Amino acid sequence: MREKMLNMMKNESLKAQKHMKRSSAAIVYTGIAICLLFVCMSVYMVRYASTHEIEMFDNSYNTYAIRLSREYLRGSIYSSDGQLLAYSEAEGADAASQKRIYPYGNMFAHSIGYSSHGRMGVESEGNFYLLNYHSGLSNKAQAEADSELVTADSVYTTLDTGLQQVAFDSLGVYKGAVIITEVKTGRILAMVSKPDFDPNQIDSLWNDMLNDKTNTSLLNRVTQGQYPPGSTFKIITTLEYLRENNNSYSNYHFNCNGSFTYDGSTIKCYHGSAHGSVDFATSFAKSCNSSFANIGVGLDRSMFEQTLEDLLFEKDLPYDLPSSISHTQVSESTDTHNLMQASIGQGQDSISPLHLNMITCAIADGGELMKPHLIDRVESESGSVVKNFGTESVGRLMTKEESALLTGLMTEVVERGTGTRLKSDSYTAAGKTGSAEFSTLSKGDSHAWFTGFAPVESPEIAVTIIIEGAGSGGEYAVPIAKRMFDRYFTE
Repeated sequence: MREKMLNMMKNESLKAQKHMKRSSAAIVYTGIAICLLFVCMSVYMVRYASTHEIEMFDNSYNTYAIRLSREYLRGSIYSSDGQLLAYSEAEGADAASQKRIYPYGNMFAHSIGYSSHGRMGVESEGNFYLLNYHSGLSNKAQAEADSELVTADSVYTTLDTGLQQVAFDSLGVYKGAVIITEVKTGRILAMVSKPDFDPNQIDSLWNDMLNDKTNTSLLNRVTQGQYPPGSTFKIITTLEYLRENNNSYSNYHFNCNGSFTYDGSTIKCYHGSAHGSVDFATSFAKSCNSSFANIGVGLDRSMFEQTLEDLLFEKDLPYDLPSSISHTQVSESTDTHNLMQASIGQGQDSISPLHLNMITCAIADGGELMKPHLIDRVESESGSVVKNFGTESVGRLMTKEESALLTGLMTEVVERGTGTRLKSDSYTAAGKTGSAEFSTLSKGDSHAWFTGFAPVESPEIAVTIIIEGAGSGGEYAVPIAKRMFDRYFTE
């Protein structure tokens, strides 16, 4: 009996030892797992902080950014030609009382923006750099010893003061937008949106602008405006036709009597113009709505939808500041009426001037699109380069062959179509006009569009213009585009 009890005790002891070993192993494994999790989280946090430095810096909960704004004078902003576009002055003995000054007032309102009541434009995109200092501790110490305020790094933009001035003056009292971009780099040379505001007066204007629901001065129409593209959309309809017909557009013919009716829906040409017998190139050059509605009903809806996706419709644009998403209503289920409307840039079609300019740049650059940008470089107060913003390719939106065909057609618009007011002895140009109806009450209400580039042989700049409610693109937008090209190529 005693021996049996001893064996039982021994077995219980062995079981307890095994249990303790298992428990110890579990504790060790759990500890290792926690340590590994902690290491992974630490690595992730360090990596996230290094790759999202600017986003974390601009976070409204970041007190470090607030401290820097009270320690340094906010950095200055310059144009590409060295003109001072924004700078800060201290109203007292410390940086906390600084005032932001915009020498050009309204002219750069939407591109440079403002830095109080939130931020906009370059003031927003470059905020991280405009609050940091890279001129060395010795320079900082010397400034403090001399009781001088230290100025943070400066941002040099891609904007050209001369082009901006011409764009601003040309738009005049009209509501609308102008953007000029360097085709091969994506550098934005001019960006004007009207109505505008004086950023020097932003503090006194702010409440009135917010409380007045009809006031759209703060809206950057270049990047956030949403407009029916009108006949400028025929560039896209043409691309789809070329893709479906193996580029054999030379066989196309149509007899235009001023309107086109199909399945009970009717499309009319602008002001009821009858273009007569037209081939594809003439349809494009003369911007014949009837012909393009005829083209539209024969397109494959699924393929058209894919082409629109290739051209960044229904997608966020590759641009670092807020921008709107462009829309169309083209899918397998699109009915005939809406397909006809979409083919001529009406109906549910909407696009921003920035997006149309990007498509134009891609055509001009052999199908490849460079990311549009406003900041060229950052320099310290001592003049050393802190950061260069190089060119960045978004990718290919179309083939070289497709861009070459579209270039040829857009050249015809200037040579013998709706854009002849752009013809010049100093340069060649290619483009597309548009007169986009926007009112269901009055068919006479239309926005005037133009988008194009020059010179045709080796494109340098692309210009996109919309004038709200002006009427014909050929009559109102093209002359403004000519001023832009003339300023760039002849002055």
